[in-house]
Amino acid sequence: MRALYDSKSKGNDRGIQALLTRDAKIESWLTVEAALADAQAEEGFIPRKAADNIMENAKLDRIDLEEMERIKEKVGHGFVPFVKVLVKACDEESGKYVHYGVTTQNIQQTAQLYTAYRIHRIFKSYIVDILEHLGRLADEHAETVMAGRTHGRHAIPITYGYKVSVWISELLNAVQRMEECEKRVFQVMAGGAVGAFNATGETGYRVQQRMSEKLGMYTMPVPSRNISSHKEEYIMNLALLCNVLHKMAEEVYYTGLEEFGEVSEAFQEGTIGSSTMPQKINPKLAKGIIANSQKLYSMVSLGLFSSVRMFEGDSSSYMLYDRMMEEALELTTEVLMRAEELTDTIRINKERMYQNAMLNHGLDNSECVMMRIAGKLGKDQAHQLLYDKAMKVELEGKDYLTVLKEDKILAENFTEQELKDMILPENYTGLSSFLAHKMAREARRIASQLREEM
Repeated sequence: MRALYDSKSKGNDRGIQALLTRDAKIESWLTVEAALADAQAEEGFIPRKAADNIMENAKLDRIDLEEMERIKEKVGHGFVPFVKVLVKACDEESGKYVHYGVTTQNIQQTAQLYTAYRIHRIFKSYIVDILEHLGRLADEHAETVMAGRTHGRHAIPITYGYKVSVWISELLNAVQRMEECEKRVFQVMAGGAVGAFNATGETGYRVQQRMSEKLGMYTMPVPSRNISSHKEEYIMNLALLCNVLHKMAEEVYYTGLEEFGEVSEAFQEGTIGSSTMPQKINPKLAKGIIANSQKLYSMVSLGLFSSVRMFEGDSSSYMLYDRMMEEALELTTEVLMRAEELTDTIRINKERMYQNAMLNHGLDNSECVMMRIAGKLGKDQAHQLLYDKAMKVELEGKDYLTVLKEDKILAENFTEQELKDMILPENYTGLSSFLAHKMAREARRIASQLREEM
């Protein structure tokens, strides 16, 4: 499984794909091995001269990648060949201390999380831009009236800015989860074969702490190879992040249908939507967000089943999580690239939104009329009164304003103009505008804060 690519995959991935190549993976192993040697030398576990030599040669251009592949074919192990060529790159004495007191999974998992942490920071840069775009949209359309919808049908009016405020609110929650999980997810593991520091003792525990400082990461309290919950948490958080963007994409996808016509993706002349239908203009950004998000969700349950493997380590779980983490990062990249462009270029059709809000000729404002008369009749009686009026419209095809004017109770309490005003959608949007502006400010505040931290 990999990310789902299409013509929109050619966007700016901000260097993420370069961090997921084979060479980048090997470089991350080298970075961790260098940090290990340096930390061990500081603790007096290996000679400083040996550590310096290891650090000097733990570079991609110093190791023989072709030899590594030849050894791999012979020994059938994915990491031992790497250790052998790194040993060979060092001088004879220093080579004795390469990969000292640790095991394969220590280096591979730490290196993968090191890479993920770097990508995590790039993800934040996309989120900053998306928050700024959404803040602008919320402000610009705080007063743009549209039909609120529940259960697939009209409810009561809102504004488009309010809809965007909902997205901002959920996205800010996702940001909070992403930041709070960092100390639990991006951890250095250097406990050896079963995670109990059998080969290195208390010195190894201190070495792990030093490594985390050198790599800009956190230290794993108990570096058991059996623990996968931190990786599972991160994949879950990516899924929740993409879920917000997926929700936005679904709205764009469906309200962009000709029958709605309320929003659309930006369209550039020359873009082709179909090989057989010349008129087709398809939602390319939204569909990529939807597809890649859905694929990402499948990994959450898959990881939960795998993370409970018994005993102190199991390669079936490592293999799965190693691949899942890479794929989750790729899928999230595709979602974020598209979401950043979509939120920056989305087109809003104000006139069509208002036209749709008026499809029921004011019937959507029944609650408004009900609440105005409830003060005199009580809520239950007012609800029954307006329910009866709504049924006349629905079942008898009558005009709503006419039905309201014909009612004796309503006519005694309201003028015709007051009834007309009560059923105009722009007169019953609640705090839509207030919430739109409030969340726009919050989006800009958090975006600015994140930008300063990057």
